[in-house]
Amino acid sequence: MIKMSDICILLSVAVAFATTAFLWFNGQKQEGLFTATWIPSILTFAIYFKLITRK
Repeated sequence: MIKMSDICILLSVAVAFATTAFLWFNGQKQEGLFTATWIPSILTFAIYFKLITRK
C-alpha cells in the first residue's frame, strides 16, 4: 500500500531530478551537479524514516 508520505517523497525526488536536468542542460553544470546530490539524500532520509516507523 502506498502512503501519502511515499508519494510526497517520490514527488520531491522528481522535482529535484527535473531541477537538475534543467540546470544541466541550460549550461549551469556546477549547480546541476549540486542539486543532483539532493536525490540520494532525499531517498536515504526516506528509507531511514521508514525503518524508524517499522519498530
